[in-house]
Order: sequence, then structure tokens, then C-alpha cells
Amino acid sequence: MEYTSLIDFLQHFETSRVIAFLKEMNVGELIYNPAFLGITAGLALLALFMKWRVLLATIVSVTGFVGLISYTLQQETSLTAMTDKTLIVFVFGGVAIVSVVIYLLFIKTD
Repeated sequence: MEYTSLIDFLQHFETSRVIAFLKEMNVGELIYNPAFLGITAGLALLALFMKWRVLLATIVSVTGFVGLISYTLQQETSLTAMTDKTLIVFVFGGVAIVSVVIYLLFIKTD
């Protein structure tokens, strides 16, 4: 095994490069990409059928929160008024996602 090729490969994962990549990537646009949604749904179905509850909970929580945050940021939510409908959607959507994750991880039995 050549260690020089491994070191060259791992140099692409420097922190500065990873942060630059994450800054360029727009997660808000990614959540509306049909290919991303299809792959995510396929992985979720695979995790459901294979009974990989932790992976399923991770997929549901990450995708749900990214979609919820993207929706909230598009609506220009104001924190000054507690009657803002988008803020209410964000709070109850977050509660729903956390409830599903708790169910998948702790309550559901095989």
C-alpha cells in the first residue's frame, strides 16, 4: 500500500477546502432539486426496509430541518411578532420532526 497516494488523497479534505465547499453549496436550492429528493427518498426507503432506524432517523431529521429552515428563510420571518405564521410553522414543524425522530429511535420496536 502506498502512503503517498493516501496522503495526496487526504490533502483534498483540508478544513479550509471543506469550509470553502460548504460556503459555495447552497442548501436551500439543494432541497428543491428532484435528483437530491429522489436519492434521499431512496435511501430512506432502503433504511426503512432494512430496519436501519438510526440512518432513517438521521435522513428524516436532516432533510426535514433543511426543508423547514429553507422555507422559513424564504418567507422572511420576523421574530418581533409572535403571531407570525411562518414562525409558528417553524416551531410546530420542528416539534413534529423531533417527535418522529424520538419515535424512530426510542419507541418503535422491531
